[in-house]
Amino acid sequence: MAKGDKAMLPSKDCRHCGRPMVWRKKWRNNWDEVLYCSDACRRGVHPGAAAVALSAKGKR
Repeated sequence: MAKGDKAMLPSKDCRHCGRPMVWRKKWRNNWDEVLYCSDACRRGVHPGAAAVALSAKGKR
């Protein structure tokens, strides 16, 4: 992987809202444990998360 080639970074979907998350350097030690894109999603209060989740399910 070339330095700065962000297209090659691993990604996964947020467990709450379904938004894609891309690997970040601060998550390098616990990437397998990262489940949510934000603190709001972790708490389950992300505004509009239901609409995003529904639209994501419709695209699959």
